[in-house]
Amino acid sequence: MRRSEGPAGGDSLAADVVARVVDPRLFHPLGALGLVRSVHVRRRGTEVELGVPRAYPARRELVEAVTRALVEAGAPQPSVSLVELGEAEEAELQARLHELGAGAGSEQVAGPGAAAGGRHGAEGPVPRPNPFADRGSATRVLAIGSGKGGVGKSSVTVNLAVALAAAGHSVGLLDADVYGFSVPSMLGVKEAPTILGDVLLPAVAHGVRCISMGFFVPEDQAVIWRGPMLHKALEQFLVDVNWGAPEFLLIDLPPGTGDVSLSIAQFVPRAELIVVTTPQPAAERVAQRAAVLARQLRLPCRGVIENMSWFTGDDGTRYELFGAGGGEQLAGELGVPLLASLPLLPALRAGGDEGVPITVSDPDGEASLLFRGLAGAVAAMPPVRVYRSELSVR
Repeated sequence: MRRSEGPAGGDSLAADVVARVVDPRLFHPLGALGLVRSVHVRRRGTEVELGVPRAYPARRELVEAVTRALVEAGAPQPSVSLVELGEAEEAELQARLHELGAGAGSEQVAGPGAAAGGRHGAEGPVPRPNPFADRGSATRVLAIGSGKGGVGKSSVTVNLAVALAAAGHSVGLLDADVYGFSVPSMLGVKEAPTILGDVLLPAVAHGVRCISMGFFVPEDQAVIWRGPMLHKALEQFLVDVNWGAPEFLLIDLPPGTGDVSLSIAQFVPRAELIVVTTPQPAAERVAQRAAVLARQLRLPCRGVIENMSWFTGDDGTRYELFGAGGGEQLAGELGVPLLASLPLLPALRAGGDEGVPITVSDPDGEASLLFRGLAGAVAAMPPVRVYRSELSVR
């Protein structure tokens, strides 16, 4: 790497390389976050000093990412040190995250009630923008619903998220089943989200950014909330979490067609619905209600996933334990494609119980290959640009 004087007295090329590295937990380039303190190229190597929040959970990942980028750029013997930010610096970082997360420079639409806990200006509270209601947002929001419980919707959502991440996409997963949260345990998340002032940094597992009520309520405790509290919790999960503009945000909807579905439609008017069902007619009829609700809310239904389609015995014979044809019939009635038919596998259930999704534990197995194909089909779907200004509260 050619020597030249640059920022902070260091080598300008090395400084540019470091500034472009995307922070593994803040999801923005280090330069945009203002975390590059100094970069110096000396005879004995390249010395980098970065600032990190005091509760930063991914120090080793950050050092490895910066070191790898410098080595690939040809910098000599990189050495990366981390220095904790002071209170004023953390406050400045929070402000930068709000600005970056809101898609600065594009037209913003504030989420309902976003003024609560927002920033303050000369004329009072400044509403915090909802980045997923932004007309310029590049994030595809996929709401995964079923209409009823017991069809394996959360298992499908988790493994689809992991498969998308494994294919190189940036993925967020919002567990909107506030009463029956299960995503953290299914993903095997080992850490809680990090609190940075009024910003939440989502937990990360298998390349998937995740937020859930399960991080804030003990597993043996019930969430006893009425609709307005659910509404506010979902708003905070969308607005106060530093998602970092992922390519995909998957929302694991609860069973039924109640408050949560209505809130998601209001907060994320650009969401697209994917319906999970099982082959039997009873499940298909109930799942159709979720699609009907989406139609009434003007959310496009993009496809159907049939889960538990067959079980393969030890003799290699496929047994259709729950009948056949429900997913194809539902897709035909809705006029959308059947995106995938997935088998009933004990290993898939065990993976959810043990916190190791089957797409991680058996990446070349039958189910994983089908999830990989499902992820490809979802990624290949052209986005539907839907924006309904009448759902905005001004």
